[in-house]
Amino acid sequence: MSSFGSPGFALSNKVAPPQRGSFPLDHDGECKSFMMAYLKCLKIHGSNNGECRLESKRYLECRMDNNLMARDNMSNLGLGDVVDPDSATTSSTPSTTTDNPASSILPTVPSSTRPTGEPTTRI
Repeated sequence: MSSFGSPGFALSNKVAPPQRGSFPLDHDGECKSFMMAYLKCLKIHGSNNGECRLESKRYLECRMDNNLMARDNMSNLGLGDVVDPDSATTSSTPSTTTDNPASSILPTVPSSTRPTGEPTTRI
């Protein structure tokens, strides 16, 4: 049954573009090993993709590193909590926690070098 005033064949479905846009295929196979590792993981775990999140993260990182997709934060892709043990880095500077968030941004000046109220301009 057609709606009033329009023929039945003129119904159109509007197609929405993908949320992340289009991206090129991996014609050169730059990320094929990561893709195969992900597919193997899916096969082992019975298509339970939750068990294969690390492989998924590695595959997406490969695509971003080779300009096969736009760089994005892993948390935006749903993989922000996945830690890759191979790429974990340790900081040489120990982190300290403070109650004042601004103190972590501002440099610390030793008390011996702080100005004492004298003019700081010297000629």
